[in-house]
Amino acid sequence: MPGPFSSPAVTVTTMREAPFGSWSSPIAAADLTAATVGLSGGLVSEGVRYWTQAHPEQGGRVTLWREDGEGRSEVTPEAYLRSGVNEYGGGEWTVAGGIVVHSSWPDGGLVAVEPGRAARPFAPGGEFRYAALHLDPARRLVLAVREDHRGPGEPATTIVALDLDADNAEGGRVLVRGADFYAHPVLSGDGRLAWVEWDHPDMPWDATRLKVAPLADPAAATQVGGGPGVSALYPAWSPDGTLLFLADPGDFWNFHRWDGSQSRPVYEAPADFCGPMWTLAPAPYCVIDDSRIGCSVIVHGYAALAVVHHGGDARLEIVDSAAVAANVTGSGSRALAVLGYPDRPAALVEIDWDTGALTTVKTSSDHILDPALVARAEPISWEGPQGKVHAWYYPPTNPEFSPLPGELPPVQVWSHGGPTAFSGPEYRVATQFWTSRGIGILDVNYGGSTGYGRAYRERLRGNWGVVDVRDCADAALALVDRGLADPARLSMRGGSAGGYTTLAALAFTDVFSAGISLYGIGDLETLATDTHKFEARYLDRLVAPYPAGREVYLARSPLHHLEGLSCPMLILQGGQDKVVPPAQAEAIVAAVRGKGLPVAYLNFPDEGHGFRRAQNVIATAQAALAFLGRVHGFTPADELPELDLH
Repeated sequence: MPGPFSSPAVTVTTMREAPFGSWSSPIAAADLTAATVGLSGGLVSEGVRYWTQAHPEQGGRVTLWREDGEGRSEVTPEAYLRSGVNEYGGGEWTVAGGIVVHSSWPDGGLVAVEPGRAARPFAPGGEFRYAALHLDPARRLVLAVREDHRGPGEPATTIVALDLDADNAEGGRVLVRGADFYAHPVLSGDGRLAWVEWDHPDMPWDATRLKVAPLADPAAATQVGGGPGVSALYPAWSPDGTLLFLADPGDFWNFHRWDGSQSRPVYEAPADFCGPMWTLAPAPYCVIDDSRIGCSVIVHGYAALAVVHHGGDARLEIVDSAAVAANVTGSGSRALAVLGYPDRPAALVEIDWDTGALTTVKTSSDHILDPALVARAEPISWEGPQGKVHAWYYPPTNPEFSPLPGELPPVQVWSHGGPTAFSGPEYRVATQFWTSRGIGILDVNYGGSTGYGRAYRERLRGNWGVVDVRDCADAALALVDRGLADPARLSMRGGSAGGYTTLAALAFTDVFSAGISLYGIGDLETLATDTHKFEARYLDRLVAPYPAGREVYLARSPLHHLEGLSCPMLILQGGQDKVVPPAQAEAIVAAVRGKGLPVAYLNFPDEGHGFRRAQNVIATAQAALAFLGRVHGFTPADELPELDLH
């Protein structure tokens, strides 16, 4: 049946005049999950495609799929693939020689799936967690980053070897220990082990060490990349026996190669070839052969699919100019990538590097919007005290409606998480949900974001709660100056670290008239003293060393400066959040209520840090729409549950 989710496009002959925010939209809150599958980069192994899908309608369950000449099937129909290492996980599965190995949630143990055999556990979970899995089928060996939670205090992180044919009752054999953190152990064909390590207070985008050692003697390690002020990440062995990796001794993460005696750049460009390593997911590139690397290249916020040719003729070749986001993994002449586009859902595609052919394997959604309904990202920038700042603007877009004469739209300013993260311009149903109702979205890559080089990223060093807040406020004002937003109806929204920026912007500026915080941080001191190992010293760089810099923490914590709050707030929180515990949200809610400001609070007891379950994603969207309608003075066209706004 024709409609806005069908093709060809609907032809609209008349437009109805209605206030911004009250436009009826064909994108229901349920469409945020019901029609969407989360896709990740996959592997092509021995001609078989493997990839994972995340299903919000199944409680966010992640499962592994395969496809060969005989069809498509689910490899792990009874399992949930996820890892708890560093709380964010990554590298929960791998495949080689027809063998699949994965971490199973929630127990965290490792499971092997081999041809002709039933899936079988081969390493215990419980107090052990595993990630960054690397499989050597010839040696019947699995390498992993392991967290050991048996002792008091922070868990011990090591690199371990696990025998595929044993029960590994003690969690495997420890190969490398002593650093605070490890990532990406990879083994060459001739038995050389490479890995990444780093220590508190650095994060992996600050400084790491890349080391190589014989598998038989890991203690005899040589450092081949990284060091103070240099982030070396994602090692991968080339067929010729050299080691490829990404490092930023300059301003950008570029490709380097270690030949056994020294490391050199293989291609230098004013662009990043990876983002910040928040998870232990596989290297975000494909070693095609000895002279080509398939990759994603990030330039001015756009991430294109490309090939780096190195050796005698170093050059960059763009493979798909239509994509604005790309994530590719694997090795060999064929690989899988997730590509994002400005006007349609993301797709998992197979790439033939030799011919350049792209074959769609799976789209994240079969629902294609009428192009006239799609709000495309418009890049905007302005000069700040530290140089140019960047954002994406999505204007209200609905071919059936026009605003009231002279009316300017309400606009949500979005602050991404991290804060060392990045927002790209790819299509998202969550964005179109708002723009199709007549509400603009301004997605800000404030100073501290990745995608613009190390210098841009380090604008936030020692300045979290200052630079990000200023840039988000300035972004909103820049939109007002251009006549694109109603200055009386500017709201701020963010999750996690973006939730902190949201709360701080409400406490320390008077630009916004409403705020929506999802599992946001209200008290920096509590975060510094009550969070998990991976981020336990993160604030040393972002704010100040603790406890020496305690006064800075107090000065920048919204919870201690509620005298600056003067607008309604919606607070959303997961009851099982270990990164930002619920006590943070509840303290903010109590304080705001104590001041007499309107506030609504929704706690989802079955969620952690980030909402995965379909019913909670839907409830969040409905609550946010009802909230903005109440505070911005428009009546949503949707039938919404009553919001308890005190």
